[in-house]
Amino acid sequence: MEQMIDLVTQIIALAAVIIGTLFAIVGVLGYFRLPDVYTRLHATGKVGVFGVVLLLLAAVDLSLLGFGKGLVLIVLLMIFGPVASHAISAAAYRIGIPMKSAIRDDLAQASDR
Repeated sequence: MEQMIDLVTQIIALAAVIIGTLFAIVGVLGYFRLPDVYTRLHATGKVGVFGVVLLLLAAVDLSLLGFGKGLVLIVLLMIFGPVASHAISAAAYRIGIPMKSAIRDDLAQASDR
C-alpha cells in the first residue's frame, strides 16, 4: 500500500513538473511573439506565476520537509506576481512607452479629465 501511495505522489509531481514547464514555455514564447511591453507582461506575468506555482507544488509533493515553506512561497507568489506585473506596466505607461494598436486606453481618458 505504501508503494502505491509513493507511486501516486510521484505521478502527481511529474504531472505538475510537465504542466509547469509547459506554462513556462508558453510564457517565453509570448515574450518573444507579442508586440509590446504590456502584452508581454501579461504573458510572462500570468503564465509564469502559474508555471512556477506548479513547479513548487511538485517540489512540495516530493519533499515533506518543505510543505510549509512551499505553501508560503506559493501564497506570496500568487499575491505579489500580479502586483509586480501591474507596477511594471504602470511605470511603462507613465514614461510613455506606446501601446501597439490599442483598442481602448482607460488611463488616457482618466488623465484627460
